[in-house]
Amino acid sequence: MQDFKKLKVWEKAHQLTLDIYKATAKFPKDALYGLTSQIRRSSASIPANIAEGCGRSGKVELARFLQISFGSASELEYHVLLAKDLNLLQKNEYQLLTDNIVEIKRMIATLIKKLNTENR
Repeated sequence: MQDFKKLKVWEKAHQLTLDIYKATAKFPKDALYGLTSQIRRSSASIPANIAEGCGRSGKVELARFLQISFGSASELEYHVLLAKDLNLLQKNEYQLLTDNIVEIKRMIATLIKKLNTENR
């Protein structure tokens, strides 16, 4: 068991979630129960699964929750693209969010690899 707040990837994922909430606050109200909800849910799932994995016993379980987190990041990456294509996000806002998502995915993948190597 480890403190998730000490992980750089969790910090970045948490900040991304805050940024996503700010970006989606300007979405039209008719998107609230659709795309807005999906984007917020998938973004919050990233740091939440990192935190849950840290609360479990062992590196195998942490790696499993990191994989779930990675999946949520991929889902978010698509939803952000959809929001841009629907003109809900401006190109520069889209690019900034996407760059952060891709960086977080790289960090998660690196951590998973490290954990899998340590378990051999």
